[in-house]
Amino acid sequence: MIDFTIKQLHRGLREKQFSAVEVSEAYLKQIEEKDKALEAYLSVDREGALSTAKGVDELLKRGEPIGLLAGIPLAIKDNILIEGQRATAGSKILKDYIAAYDATVIDKLKRENAVLIGKTNLDEFAMGSSTENSGYQITKNPHDLSQVPGGSSGGSAVAVAANMAAGALGSDTGGSIRQPASFCGVVGLKPTYGAVSRHGLIALASSLDQIGSLTKTVEDAAILFRAITGHDFHDSTSVAGIDYNDELLNPNLDDLKKLVIGIPEEYFIEGLDNEVADSINKVQKSLEEAGFKFKKISLPHTKYALSVYYIIMPAEASTNLARYDGLRYGTRGGASNLSNLYEENRGEGFGSETKRRIILGTFVLSAGYYDAYYSKAQKVRTLIKQDFEEAFRSVDVILSPTAPTPAFKIGEKTTNPLEMYLSDVFTLPVNLVGLPGISIPAKGREGKLPIGFQLIGRPFREADILGVGRVYERFEEVSS
Repeated sequence: MIDFTIKQLHRGLREKQFSAVEVSEAYLKQIEEKDKALEAYLSVDREGALSTAKGVDELLKRGEPIGLLAGIPLAIKDNILIEGQRATAGSKILKDYIAAYDATVIDKLKRENAVLIGKTNLDEFAMGSSTENSGYQITKNPHDLSQVPGGSSGGSAVAVAANMAAGALGSDTGGSIRQPASFCGVVGLKPTYGAVSRHGLIALASSLDQIGSLTKTVEDAAILFRAITGHDFHDSTSVAGIDYNDELLNPNLDDLKKLVIGIPEEYFIEGLDNEVADSINKVQKSLEEAGFKFKKISLPHTKYALSVYYIIMPAEASTNLARYDGLRYGTRGGASNLSNLYEENRGEGFGSETKRRIILGTFVLSAGYYDAYYSKAQKVRTLIKQDFEEAFRSVDVILSPTAPTPAFKIGEKTTNPLEMYLSDVFTLPVNLVGLPGISIPAKGREGKLPIGFQLIGRPFREADILGVGRVYERFEEVSS
């Protein structure tokens, strides 16, 4: 049962093919057997998982209806707060921090009686593209232990890919859900900015961060998204009045085929891995055979997106991470004065990548450089947004690679941060503009490292990209 989808597990529970406790115990056993090699989890809540599962079994015994996520084991990225559990954000500076409240998404999942099986590893404060920057361990790709799983939500992606969770939550600031989904061969959904509350997410860059899901299928992604979306008065950036109705879970596939899919010429450039280019071409061909029409489009300012992102994101990160001062959080060394306390606490608690981005962010916000860098980056961000708005006048969905290469070897890019940053070149424009994006595994890669393709939609049109993804999955299923 550990290789079942969320939908299949729900059906099995409802039809009493197995109990919720049996499901949880099967996943806990898989974690016990697999995670020593993969190192996806930072902590496992066995007691809490089995307690929730027993509650779901009681509901089933009484003949009460259960939701789609009841009794389903889910992994949670360790920068999302669960009351009473440790929340490290992958950083030693938070090694002793116990969350005092539930993130809004966790509250929603608890109301659904989902089984929260454990907290997963990540790059420190979600800063990274390989899950090599964690303060605790390096997570391995389940398809090849010598390869990275992507990042920063690498632990969540591996948990799903290795059948150590039926689904997972992650966070996406510049591709941190979609890129590891591509590397690990799972589905990764980054919702529209404001569609899912960020309350209880340990912040990296507040105008870019978004909580999303990692699942085995597009249908499962729709199920998880439907559960966690909605306005939250705790989060002033969450948007009210968005009603997805039934189109997320019950799309009209014939109507979906009327959507026009755009192909941006700037995303198919020199430097794109040949295997990736070939996979995306095959995906396009499959979608054309399934009935979709394609149109070439241009996003001329996306060539500046990487530069813009690595000005705005560090600037916001340096502000958000200023709170870790050794007084309220941190290692609290035996410093003799306040200045030394700051230096010792941050020196011991923050890793090299986090320090690098804090320094860069502080620099671009400093007097004399704010206008030269940060202000200009925000203006170019507006131009990138206008490019997408223009493109969506003639197309409904945009198709692109998720990452320029398949997974790379552990240690291959750690000495060259700029090369590492290029891993997110196709995903981060979506965060700068606040659009929904999804990475879906390209079919026909059995025995090879996975490759994902990305679908980008209009704001709050997750139904479009999820729908196109479901058509693709069904078409490939029938074709094979």
